Amino acid sequence: MAGQLYVSVSGIRADTLTDTQAFVDDLARREVPTSLLVSPRLKHGYRLGDDAETVDWLRERRSGDDAIVLHGYDQAATKRRRAEFAVIDTHEAALRLAAADRVLEAAGLRTRLFAAPRWTASAGATAALPAAGFRVNLGFTGWDDLVTGQFTRARVLGFGDGFRADAWWARMVVVSTNRTARRGGVVRLSIAAKHLQTPIARQTLLDCVDLSRHHGLTPVTYRRLTGVAAGRGAA
Repeated sequence: MAGQLYVSVSGIRADTLTDTQAFVDDLARREVPTSLLVSPRLKHGYRLGDDAETVDWLRERRSGDDAIVLHGYDQAATKRRRAEFAVIDTHEAALRLAAADRVLEAAGLRTRLFAAPRWTASAGATAALPAAGFRVNLGFTGWDDLVTGQFTRARVLGFGDGFRADAWWARMVVVSTNRTARRGGVVRLSIAAKHLQTPIARQTLLDCVDLSRHHGLTPVTYRRLTGVAAGRGAA
């Protein structure tokens, strides 16, 4: 059975929307859907609910083959500390998840997929996810099926969200992608939208997508992990 290819973009907001749209269009021409990691609040006071153009575009993409993934709640509030969900307890995580869920529901973007900023969720945050209605927790080294309790190992590779954006790292991403794709494994590629203006990061991701397709991997989104078909449901 062929392996899978997952591609995700995070940090989507008004000032990164144009670059994100162009990148997602490049993927679509390759018949590769995208998982769009969305946070209700980002730095500099950005609030998703105030950004109608981005919300409309995300809803349009979600109605097709792409997927929405909740990517934290208020990353700006923890800028000087570790990633938002990395060290918080269950109670605090539950409050943040409930607030984020309300924002996404009001925007028509509710999802049952969660990926903590920098792919790092504390034990308390992970424990809070099922009660908040989430089915999958996407981490750095793999993902937790919160319904069955099964963990699937598959490491994220990419740029931003804690990853470097230099030539050495770009070579490592290509080598790792090629090795995994050649043996029919699971390739998970991710890029923060701000790095789409960095030519080496953007082109490396596209090269890795092409490598994965060359080796026969099936392009999918994380919505596949919930069992909800593309264009339907709350995933």
